[in-house]
Amino acid sequence: MIALPSGFRHHVANIGVKDSTDDFVVVVADRPSPCSAVFTRSRFVGPSVTISRRNVEDRTAQAVIVISKNANVANGDIGDQDAAEVASLVADRLGIDARDVVLTSTGVIGRPYPMDAVRAGIAATPSSPTGTDAESPATGMMTTDTVLKVAESGVGDSGARIVGMAKGVGMIEPDMATHISLLFTDAEIGRDDLDATFRRVVDHTFNCVSIDTDTSTSDTSSIIASGSAGTVDLGEFETALHAVCLDLTKQIARDGEGANSLIEVRVDRARDDAQAKRVGKAVVNSPLVKTAVHGGDPNWGRVAMAIGKCSDDTDIDQANVIIRFGDVEVYPTMLDDDALAALSSYMRGDHVVIHVSAGLDSDGAATVYGCDLSDEYVRFNADYTT
Repeated sequence: MIALPSGFRHHVANIGVKDSTDDFVVVVADRPSPCSAVFTRSRFVGPSVTISRRNVEDRTAQAVIVISKNANVANGDIGDQDAAEVASLVADRLGIDARDVVLTSTGVIGRPYPMDAVRAGIAATPSSPTGTDAESPATGMMTTDTVLKVAESGVGDSGARIVGMAKGVGMIEPDMATHISLLFTDAEIGRDDLDATFRRVVDHTFNCVSIDTDTSTSDTSSIIASGSAGTVDLGEFETALHAVCLDLTKQIARDGEGANSLIEVRVDRARDDAQAKRVGKAVVNSPLVKTAVHGGDPNWGRVAMAIGKCSDDTDIDQANVIIRFGDVEVYPTMLDDDALAALSSYMRGDHVVIHVSAGLDSDGAATVYGCDLSDEYVRFNADYTT
């Protein structure tokens, strides 16, 4: 069992949002603490994002709420009022300021909260939650996830820890954040340092995963630092935070709806990191690349096609590009049919690496993550609300 860092407690329950599984999570710190959060830039955001953006402007928070299986998006004034009431009611139960609450909500769009059930569930929330494990809130966050997602790391030899949990298997293409991920640490770190560090790490981890190119209306990623374990080295803190976020990033990619394979696209020799990420995303988001991996087909032509879609990157010359599946170069070195057939078993593996060298005399690089595209994904999402 992974325990939350010191200074945090939780309450997890089923409050009747949709079914009989847990759908309500509250994690609270002992006191208002430094916080950083990033959110979707969708133009169709839910009120949970609007409220949370406002509440974290001072980079301080004390509690995080998750309501799963209902996104409360596109419900007009009623949705706004319901979200504000949830934040206020939970804050009252905990005896904290409602402005110190990060509210998240995930699930079906366009359905109001069943507020009678929600009010009753919040009324039953203990004023001093006692839960200390990370697995229970990680489970309570789940919607279509098939496994809970938790990761942890120590911060050097300081004794401080970072624990993270995430949900997300579909509608994932980051635009400032992705999915819902909650991170907690007992390291003592200032608000400005926490915010700068968290944003750097998110950009190189959560913002490097894509399941289906669809940006959610509710994406939120946050971190709260209780400070109860004392000060830490900032470099060691960033290393530990990166490890936790990267672990969660890979867990999300592996759990893509109907996924059999984690696809890791490594791009190097690009003009800069931004170009490398752009090329990587073009590859990992290609339905033809995804289906080739699903079918164990080493069709490097689909990777070449995806690179070519970056039409504004005119400094990429196909004559200088190198494509590899794993460690095997497939372009420009042409493999015979027997060698390509031998690669098929690799392409059917649970972790497929596609390596693209953009061929520029520069050190831009990025690694992005995704998954294959299966008939299960199509079937699941075709029947999602019906």
